Amino acid sequence: MAQRIGGDLERFKKLVRGKIKSNLGKYITRGEMIGKKGKDLVSIPLPRIDLPRFTHGQNGSGGVGQGDGDVGQPLNQPQQGNGEKGSGGDQPGGHVLETEISIEEMANLIGEELQLPRLEPKGKKNIVTEGNKVKPRHSKKNVRVLRKQTFLESLKRHLSTIDPGSYNPITNPPVRQREDLWTKDISPIELPVSQAAIIHMMDVSGSMTDEQKEIVRIESFWIDTWIKKYYKGVESAYIIHDAAATEVDEHTYYHTRESGGTKISAAYELCDQIITKRYPTEEWNVYAFHFSDGDNWGDDTPRSLDIVQNKLLPKVNLFAYAQVNSPYGSGEFLEYVREALSGKENCRSSEITGREDILKSIKELLG
Repeated sequence: MAQRIGGDLERFKKLVRGKIKSNLGKYITRGEMIGKKGKDLVSIPLPRIDLPRFTHGQNGSGGVGQGDGDVGQPLNQPQQGNGEKGSGGDQPGGHVLETEISIEEMANLIGEELQLPRLEPKGKKNIVTEGNKVKPRHSKKNVRVLRKQTFLESLKRHLSTIDPGSYNPITNPPVRQREDLWTKDISPIELPVSQAAIIHMMDVSGSMTDEQKEIVRIESFWIDTWIKKYYKGVESAYIIHDAAATEVDEHTYYHTRESGGTKISAAYELCDQIITKRYPTEEWNVYAFHFSDGDNWGDDTPRSLDIVQNKLLPKVNLFAYAQVNSPYGSGEFLEYVREALSGKENCRSSEITGREDILKSIKELLG
C-alpha cells in the first residue's frame, strides 16, 4: 500500500511540475514573490488535474451519443444560478487547486525551460572552515576525540587477539590504545570557495513608469535567484539612478518611487567604484545588470559606453543591459550598446516590451 501511495504521489508531482512549466511565464510575473528566499514556499494556482479512469455503465442504458439533448450541445454544461443580476447565486462553483513550491524549485524550472547553461565560476576567495576527520592523530592540540569510532576500533583490535566465543565485556573489556584513537582536526584551515557579487542597477527617472519598474524588479529577482544556485557565498549591491546614482538596500531597490532626468554614466561610475573597493576580480565573480528605458541625457552616451568598455568589462564575468520599452523614453541606448559592444563575450543585451518578455529576456541575458 505504501509503495502504491508513493508511486501515485510521484506521478502527481510530475503532473504538477508539468502544469507549472507550461504556465511558467504567467507565474514568475507575480510581483508578490519578490523578497522571498530560496526555501520559502509560494502558492501556485493550478487547473484541475484528473487522472483518467474507466467507469462501468448499466446494461441496456444505450451507447455513446444516445439520450436526450440536441446536436452540438456541450456536455457537462454547468448549471446556472437562478439569482437576479447583482445577487449571489445558489449553485456550487468550481474550486481552484493550489500547490506549494519553493522559490529554489521555481528557479530550477526556469533553468530547465530556458535551457540555461551552468555558470562557470572564476576566481577564488579563501574562507576559514573546520578541517576533516583524521586517523590517527596523537597530538592533543586542536583535536576532538571521536568516542564512538575510537571504541569500535578498540573493540575490533581486542576481538582479533582473543577467542570471540570467550569474550566477556565485564571481565575482559577492550582497553583503548594510542593506535585506536580517532580524532577530528578542529584547527582552522583555509579552503577555496567561489564567491559571487551581483550588482543591480535600475533607472528610476521620470520616463520610467511604475509598470516598467515592476518589470525590472521581477526580472532582477529571478536573475538573483538563479545566480545564487551556483555559489555558496553571494553578495548583492543595489544602485538606483536618475541624473545621479545612489547605492541602496534591497528593500529600497524593490520599492522605491523616484523621478528626474537620466545620466546612465552615473550608475556605471558607482558600479565601478563598488567593484574596486569591495569585489576585487581575483577573488570575486561579478555580475552587473542594468535596466533602463534607454533614455539618456545629452552627450552622456559616449561616456557611459567608455566606462563599460574600459572599466567594467575587464572586471566582470558578465555585464548585461536590458531595456524596458516606455511610452516616454527614447529607447536609443540599446542600439548604441549593441553597436559599440558587439562581439564582447561577457556583454549581453535584451529588449523587454512587457511582462510576457521577462522569460525571453532572462534567457538572452544568461543563456
